Amino acid sequence: MFSSELTPKAEQTRARIRAAAIDSFIERGYPDTTIRLIAREAGVSVGNAYYYFPSKTHLVQELYEQVQQDHARVAVPLLEGVTGLVDRLRIVFDTGLATLEPYQRVAPGFLSAMIAPDSPINPLARESTGAREMTIGLFRRAVDGAEHRLPEDIAKRLPEALFVAFLGLIVRWTYDEDDHTRTRRLLDTALKLLAVALPFLRVPGVRGVARDLLDQIAEVRA
Repeated sequence: MFSSELTPKAEQTRARIRAAAIDSFIERGYPDTTIRLIAREAGVSVGNAYYYFPSKTHLVQELYEQVQQDHARVAVPLLEGVTGLVDRLRIVFDTGLATLEPYQRVAPGFLSAMIAPDSPINPLARESTGAREMTIGLFRRAVDGAEHRLPEDIAKRLPEALFVAFLGLIVRWTYDEDDHTRTRRLLDTALKLLAVALPFLRVPGVRGVARDLLDQIAEVRA
């Protein structure tokens, strides 16, 4: 928002509202968290809360960005020294799901609210651009830092497709049992399939089909 223009006192107020919102999202979930409740817990007026965050959507985007910052904070150090593409991708997927663990109980409420294509809290919506680009950037870091022989056009397209795959994995994780056995099995199978497919992506006919497939997967963002 406009945080660079705020006074130190205003920054503190905004931070309190943000923290109260995220705490409430974790405790109560999306449907039961209101601006009025957030304002009360932050110790500010409802009007003041709306001044800093015009809607609950804006606060959800703050939550998304914090989750992605936490994700990168865990994943980036683990990527150091790991050169295999599949191994690096596993790190990003595993740490991404681990970062979401505090939200497991309330995740279905968020999913119900975000699933509509025109929802402003849909991860593919324009409003979610900041958090989405952070996640795609992490996948790009994993791809670009790996030792692989992927054609350049495939490597360039892969991170956005991986982001869409990650969203699908999150849906499975949301409704999985407590130990997430089925989610882990799905991820393991997908990564094994990728490992098998990688050598064939340099074959001209396969490369063209793979490029088209990655483009079509990325089109869900449009």
